[in-house]
Amino acid sequence: MAGVEPLIKTYAKFVTLPWQQNLAPPQRVWMVVYPPREERRLRVRLQEFEIATVQAGHAWSCVDVTDAFARWLASHDYRDAYFESPELLDESALEEYGDYLYATVRTALQSEHAGPDSVVALLGVGSMFSFYRVSRLLERIAPDIQGRLLVLFPGERDGSNYRMLEARDGWNYLATPIAPTEDVA
Repeated sequence: MAGVEPLIKTYAKFVTLPWQQNLAPPQRVWMVVYPPREERRLRVRLQEFEIATVQAGHAWSCVDVTDAFARWLASHDYRDAYFESPELLDESALEEYGDYLYATVRTALQSEHAGPDSVVALLGVGSMFSFYRVSRLLERIAPDIQGRLLVLFPGERDGSNYRMLEARDGWNYLATPIAPTEDVA
């Protein structure tokens, strides 16, 4: 089967399994890995992930960081200079963007809807490509995860190595992968 349908079915089974409460923070991250070409299809069907989560007896919330870079840049004091000379967006400036991302996701993880029995979905991580590493964001926010963080990840996985958009060198992470080929029984 192609598309996101098998991914939704796998997730629907996975979210019903009993949750271990004594996991290390990085292990509370679930990575839904899908081909980047499926991004729009996944977004259209995002509500099905929510329905599966709620039917399994868990709370659901979603934080979308798709336009986070634009929002950060628009509010930055040096935005005009960055537009005139993009090379000024150096590592230091992009670390400020990382701080903005961290604060955005942390707010969602600390909301009233994000308790120990909830799923917070992180959508739009592909938009971070070339600006800030998903691995760095996950390292920073892991201690703030109370329930589970569902990262919708456009890329690929080989073992515990994840590659964003099939282009960047991957990183090894302790997250639980959710892919249509995973056995959840």
